[in-house]
Amino acid sequence: MRFPRVLCIVFTMFPFFLSGQAPKKYTSAEIHHEIQKLNFLGTAMYLAAHPDDENTRLISYLSNEVKARTIYLSLTRGDGGQNLIGPELRELLGVLRTQELLGARGVDGGEQRFTRANDFGYSKHPDETFSIWDKEKVLADVIWNIRKLKPDVIINRFDHRSPGTTHGHHTASAMLGFEAFDLVNDPNIHPEHLTDTEIWQPKRLYFNTSWWFYGSRENFKDADKSNMGMVDVGVYYSGLGLSNNEIASMASSQHKCQGFGRLLVRGSQPEYVELLKGEKPINGNNIFDGIDTTWSRVEGGDAVGVILYEIEANFDFKDPSKHLAKLVEAYALLQKIEDQHWKALKSKQLREIILACGGIYLEASAKNASAVPGESVTVNIEALNRSNTQISLKSVNVSGIGKVSQKIISLPQNTKENLELNFRIPEGTGYTNPYWLNEQGSLGMYTVDDSGLIGAPETPVAFKTIFTLEVEGIEISFEKPLIHRYSKPDFGEVYEPFVVLPMVTSSFSEDVFLFNTVDPTTINLAIRAGTDNMEGVAKLKLPNGWSSHPEAVNFKIAQKGAIQNVAFEVIPPAIESVGTISPVLTINGRQFNRKLVEIDYAHISKQSILLPAQARVVRMDIKKEGESIGYILGAGDKVPESLSQIGYNVDILDINDVEKGSLGKYDGIVLGIRAYNVLEELKFKQGILLDYVKEGGNMIVQYNTAGRWRSQFENIAPYPISISRDRVTDENAAVEILADSHPLVNYPNKIESKDFEGWVQERGLYFPNEWDENFTPILSMADKGEQPKRGSLLVAPYGDGNYIYTGLSFFRELPAGVPGAYKLFANMLSLKKRNEQAQNDIKG
Repeated sequence: MRFPRVLCIVFTMFPFFLSGQAPKKYTSAEIHHEIQKLNFLGTAMYLAAHPDDENTRLISYLSNEVKARTIYLSLTRGDGGQNLIGPELRELLGVLRTQELLGARGVDGGEQRFTRANDFGYSKHPDETFSIWDKEKVLADVIWNIRKLKPDVIINRFDHRSPGTTHGHHTASAMLGFEAFDLVNDPNIHPEHLTDTEIWQPKRLYFNTSWWFYGSRENFKDADKSNMGMVDVGVYYSGLGLSNNEIASMASSQHKCQGFGRLLVRGSQPEYVELLKGEKPINGNNIFDGIDTTWSRVEGGDAVGVILYEIEANFDFKDPSKHLAKLVEAYALLQKIEDQHWKALKSKQLREIILACGGIYLEASAKNASAVPGESVTVNIEALNRSNTQISLKSVNVSGIGKVSQKIISLPQNTKENLELNFRIPEGTGYTNPYWLNEQGSLGMYTVDDSGLIGAPETPVAFKTIFTLEVEGIEISFEKPLIHRYSKPDFGEVYEPFVVLPMVTSSFSEDVFLFNTVDPTTINLAIRAGTDNMEGVAKLKLPNGWSSHPEAVNFKIAQKGAIQNVAFEVIPPAIESVGTISPVLTINGRQFNRKLVEIDYAHISKQSILLPAQARVVRMDIKKEGESIGYILGAGDKVPESLSQIGYNVDILDINDVEKGSLGKYDGIVLGIRAYNVLEELKFKQGILLDYVKEGGNMIVQYNTAGRWRSQFENIAPYPISISRDRVTDENAAVEILADSHPLVNYPNKIESKDFEGWVQERGLYFPNEWDENFTPILSMADKGEQPKRGSLLVAPYGDGNYIYTGLSFFRELPAGVPGAYKLFANMLSLKKRNEQAQNDIKG
């Protein structure tokens, strides 16, 4: 029996990017595919604005057919979008979409980069975009990425010549790419970059055009294509058993929160690029034409190429380990190359190929998934050589402390070696958190103090382990991040990132607390221990005019991960007031005020996010009628919690349980955002819902995305209505009340212009632009320079009840604690009682 060797070491911080997914396991065909990529020395950069803007067909083609290093530079992380699979919005959505992008690149073979631009929501013109973004900073980030990554060609996803015809972010991304192309080679432009990189000049700039940009397939067919190149992105990879467009479909399907799951596509498919700048290639269909992409590109590279080209040409698919001796010989020669850019890139690729050819498995797995500074951690080290090549583990090294003293361990074929490491996390170690969320940003920009992190897809991990192996007499060091591996009985093996967290975190039970009166309300605070035996004092930081009882509460938690709930009676002021409350937790003189949010979906690496622990408190005089609401969840939102704050009893209804006669007890039935986009069962229940309305019920349908119906509906309303892409993106746009005598703006709360103050991100989206005469438009609004849009809030009587359709962004406004949004929604929910009162008055 083998017993683990025990080593006591100290870990220090070192940049290494988070990797919580299972390590890649290569087949022989995939190894050969990677060797082909190793032998191509060329880089392409694809540039656009958001996650899911990228053309995965072209990215996959460049990566897998051309074999180029292919990078997608997304200016934003998609923070301003919607979420089809859960409640994450804004910065949390940005974290989720970042991981989905990394998942997509893991499929199509590309790499991922970003700028500091914040996706603030839909923008109708690049002028508006640049007025909110700091254009010069975003441009600097584009230049930085180009200089750092050294692409030979850049491909814009969008057309820089058509402002106002698409999302302003889209056009802005193309304009920045167009401008940066001529600036990256000027040492006077952002000279501060040149301490860490150097000037660079890409050879060509392209626009990834298609018939869509020409308005129709017929227009594109007749267009002048003399300045365009075309490739067939439907090429089949026999070694992988997949067509390129199948890979692209799988990559695109990683954008699950945007509803991009799709069928795989096969067969020939043309893709076009239009040359915008740079030397026109002789072969217009080859964007790398005339660019040396061989090992001759770098001085000293020919000797490396002689070895690697021979391995590629005569690869042994049955036993790739036969190539280990030559691979390590090539690695040794590669270390003599002076070109640091290609040396670093190709050394990383070659190390991965050496591990794959040898079936060498190296892992550093912590016993627990998290720890706090000063805490002891136990790590299991696993080293396994599954080839018959002589390999020795010479040392297990942790960056910053030198070599760990131990005897050399031989790694015989398929004999696993385990080491146990115990270490203490140094005090002062930074917490694991998305680096762009560490500091307060602005509406349009994230703040990143460490310039070395700008562009990075993820936060560097705190710790990495360096395995030094001797392979065929040559020492090579392999870096592995510290992870946490465990099993779930209902799932199997799971890999998570190892994270460093605060000693204590806390969170309120709600994002918003609504006070209808001056009476105190109990607010619960959940305190989570980051380590064992945690005790301290909790207080609340309150806005002026607010108070709490007690002022302080002691807490004591014995076990790491356990939660203790403490309660405060919060007393509001007599006048209307909106503010923010936050906890202050004191432990041994140190204060903590962050909440831990974990995003854990099966298709991404688990994410731990530390945000300010705060909630909105709203003191307002709000009236409501009715008591019980049935809520049918759509794509996911926090509206039900907000309705509970008004005082309603909210039942979450399973659409499959909705039967005729089961809804009469509710004063209103509310459909969550994009319900008709995600719930196929609605086509079977639509008649029941409309019967509920006809019999006196009140049905409220929140926005749905035009053209993305989950099933075919004759109509989502009792009368014809056409959902468009109309929206009002300016959250401060003037609002006119059209139907000023309608109960929706009078009962039980009087709605006035001030109720549209303080809205966030937008007024609304996907407004109807055509509707039956039975509908009454309640509001009118417009973005600057546009015609008024009257479809944001429509109501129609149907039988004895009312049907309401609204594209107003209540899913954003209510969790943000916007008072006017609460009043307006309360009025919508009160309409049934208002009708009943009116009918009683008539009978009386």
